[in-house]
Amino acid sequence: MDLRDYLRIFRQNWILIVAVTLMALLITGVASVASKPTYTADTQLFVAIQNSGSVQELQQGNTFSQARVQSYVKTVGSPIVLQPAIDALGLPLSANELASRVTTSTDINTVLINISVTDSSPVQAAAIAQAVSDSLINAVDTLEKPKTGGTSPVSLSIIKPAVAPEEPSAPNTRMNLLLGLVIGLALGVATAVLKTILDNRIRGEMDLRHVTNAPLLGGISFDQDAVKKPLLTQSESQSPRAESFRQLRTNLQFANVSGRAKTVLMTSSLPGEGKSTTATNLAIALAQAGQSVCLIDADLRRPMVNEYLGLDRNAGLTTALVGESDVDDLLQPWGDDNLFVLTSGQIPPNPSELLGSVEMKDLIVQLEHTFDHVVIDAPPLLPVTDAAVLSQHVGGVVVVVGSQKLRQNDLQKALNALDMVGSNILGIVLNRLPAKGPDAYAYSYYGHDDKPVAETRVAPRASSMRLAGGKRETTSSVGQNFDATVLTENERPAGLFPASKVDRS
Repeated sequence: MDLRDYLRIFRQNWILIVAVTLMALLITGVASVASKPTYTADTQLFVAIQNSGSVQELQQGNTFSQARVQSYVKTVGSPIVLQPAIDALGLPLSANELASRVTTSTDINTVLINISVTDSSPVQAAAIAQAVSDSLINAVDTLEKPKTGGTSPVSLSIIKPAVAPEEPSAPNTRMNLLLGLVIGLALGVATAVLKTILDNRIRGEMDLRHVTNAPLLGGISFDQDAVKKPLLTQSESQSPRAESFRQLRTNLQFANVSGRAKTVLMTSSLPGEGKSTTATNLAIALAQAGQSVCLIDADLRRPMVNEYLGLDRNAGLTTALVGESDVDDLLQPWGDDNLFVLTSGQIPPNPSELLGSVEMKDLIVQLEHTFDHVVIDAPPLLPVTDAAVLSQHVGGVVVVVGSQKLRQNDLQKALNALDMVGSNILGIVLNRLPAKGPDAYAYSYYGHDDKPVAETRVAPRASSMRLAGGKRETTSSVGQNFDATVLTENERPAGLFPASKVDRS
């Protein structure tokens, strides 16, 4: 990963990083407050050699002293030094227990010995340091005294008496907090990187490129209002959501520049990625561009198009496939534009067989001769084989990917299923993208009128459209218009655009 990847990870997981850092600060702060304070008293001794004072003897004595200092430092932790100090102060400790509280050191090329004692009482810490120093002086004098008699050639003197400290040496709250900040920040970044590596959900185009190089036809930002108002006509004409579907319409035309894919199949890898709303709104956007469009609900397991558009699905695609009625009698007009809808019809026990039948292929060919565009809402690819079977009869397939929901391996399996049957994948649509952040996909709002756009819908016509010689002949007039923005829930006609329906496909 390069620097841009790490910056992207930081932008995506900054809340996690801050939370881990604050947690580390809280833990270190609580630990510092809960810890019992301890005090450290210091004392320092000077090691000297007793001689006549000539230059040569002074040099020899200095070398001898430096060589002996290291031995004296080791001697401090022995019972010969600590036990007399314990007896002098009457401490309820053993020599080993006291040794854990005493620290002895020396500076390089010096004859100075530093003794530090830590205790919960500042006065007792100073007393123990002083007693250990006195005991070391006596011990060295005894150890260095010649066996033949006389005085010891080595003399130890206290040059820094022990003083009771005024401030505790531990805990160092400021240092602990600084250490907690550094550790927390490191843990937060490490957790964010590990989470990103292990989490293979598709969040944006960068994650999508790890799976496929198929063209990205568009991105639909997640809009909370779309849960209750999923249709394009329910959004303001210049809103980001409306603009995203117009952009999808334009990009799809570029992806199908040859014009051979008059029929586009909309599918997804798993349920809940928003394929039905995307298919429905794409059909509406194509119709708004002045083209004739037929929208087919081929999800014969969980049909949703009729619920979004407020149409009857008792007679539809399955009715035409089993030969009970002609397709021209089943098409239902919708809206002010040239959009006709073929609902699913009754749910059959054998959806895959019906969608892969010759009748289905002939039906698509018949509709392609009549309409400029045919948009098919198909079931998800992974749970069932319906979409893969049906994709062999259409000019191209568009796969809807639910951002933050679908994992890369699931998308790979879905695309493999299409490749196995030789489907023409026109591109990918990223749905439910965040409105803000590194993976945001939004358009600027160019409108100047902040008033909501009236949601005018057209009731289904009484009769359907005739397909004669490849030309459309409408045999009935448009029904009454309903302004859904001014109707209350109780006044809304039954079955007309349920406000509570969301895309569960």
